[in-house]
Amino acid sequence: MNFSDLFKQSNQICEFSPNGKYLANVVQFRLIVRDLNSLEILNMYTCLDTINYIEWSRDSDFVLCCLNKRNIIQVFSLENPDWKCKIDEGSAGLVQANWSPDSRHILTISDFHLRITVWSLMNKSVSYMKHPKNIAKCYDFTLDGKYMLLAERRDCKDYCSIFSCDSWQLLKHFEVETDNLEGICWSPTGNLFAIWESPLEYKVLVYNTDGLCMSKYQPYKWSLGVKTVDWSPNGQLLCIGSFDSKVRLLNYITFKLIMEFEHPSKINSKDLIIFKENDGKMKNKKDLLSTSILNESNVIDENEIFSIYSTPSKYEVYSGSLQIAAIKPDLDRPNPKMGISSIQFSCDNRFMLTRNDSMPNILWIWDMKKFKLTNVLIQTMAVKSVSWDPRQNRLALCTNNNKIYMWSPQGCVSVETPCEATFSILNLKWNRDGQSLVLIGKDHFCVTYLQNDTDDSKNGSDNQNSSNENIE
Repeated sequence: MNFSDLFKQSNQICEFSPNGKYLANVVQFRLIVRDLNSLEILNMYTCLDTINYIEWSRDSDFVLCCLNKRNIIQVFSLENPDWKCKIDEGSAGLVQANWSPDSRHILTISDFHLRITVWSLMNKSVSYMKHPKNIAKCYDFTLDGKYMLLAERRDCKDYCSIFSCDSWQLLKHFEVETDNLEGICWSPTGNLFAIWESPLEYKVLVYNTDGLCMSKYQPYKWSLGVKTVDWSPNGQLLCIGSFDSKVRLLNYITFKLIMEFEHPSKINSKDLIIFKENDGKMKNKKDLLSTSILNESNVIDENEIFSIYSTPSKYEVYSGSLQIAAIKPDLDRPNPKMGISSIQFSCDNRFMLTRNDSMPNILWIWDMKKFKLTNVLIQTMAVKSVSWDPRQNRLALCTNNNKIYMWSPQGCVSVETPCEATFSILNLKWNRDGQSLVLIGKDHFCVTYLQNDTDDSKNGSDNQNSSNENIE
């Protein structure tokens, strides 16, 4: 595992390109694009004001920058740095901007969600979609990029519309059976989508593309309901995280409940493996957990581990029963810190990760072949960010310190970033090839390259050639 030098960034904005070749970051009003292997600056673009958000197009040819103070979007091209585009929303305001799947249209949402505007970069045409629902994610695209689902609010009723992404023509428009729709999510197969009510009522509905309601799931009433919903990558499971700290799994054929996962406050090592972070020094060789997550090998070479890391792994396998202290939420405030806030699947559907907001320093890992809890990770600090490797069953997380933690079915490891300055990791993101991570702090970022047996020399040389040029 090799680490680059620290580079300056603003607003924790760092994004890998979809093709995995570039890394873009922001320093105030400048957009900087680097080559991922060498981290040398390829292009530097200057915007009119502070950049609040960036997004790569799917083909990695363009980058859009949102300037919310001026209600402006600026678009830059990697192939032709002299080409520039500016979109001005004017008095309508700018809340959000995203690329369409074809990488040639940009969707913007105006203030108060009054309308969605579709801007074409090819012929400069403009299309409008009225009455978008004022929720965090009011539209969603299918994985193949052919269709867009839009949640709408008209005449105090909820509707859904399906558009073709080729022509932006309305294909279907229908009313849905919700009082206050909170979220929408396409199935990975693209023939179904799920919608759910606000937390005040537990209700999840599944519709097909013809607008026919295929299922309505409502396990209880008169209590806080749905907090997060997600499909498994193969589309065979619909997973619902609730405020009652349970995850419910529905099958994709009948949409009946097949499993209910609880997050108990008392766990026992007889039923699962408990990895507990230990701030103290390693007492014996048994405390050294497998680092095969870095090389897909089941052989532990202790000498190699100690030579790579300045400090050894500080995870220990806990034996016996353990009582987990849960944080009592303040129910007088909105959005209480309780319930399942995150559900994430590994790339091959084998494992599922869940987070319970009332236990912020705990990660729960479930074996989806056996439908049982298999691992629990207990951190000394609250988990700030966690993400699966897009290529294999490997997990990376950070807890607002200078360490990166990784888990795989073979074990856990804790690695300290070898940075001279104080660098606390607040967020991390994988590259699509699973060979590199960007570690993001408050004002800086660095890139870590993970070594495999087949490309140790390649990643090592890349890191040695990394740029030492920092932006001041």
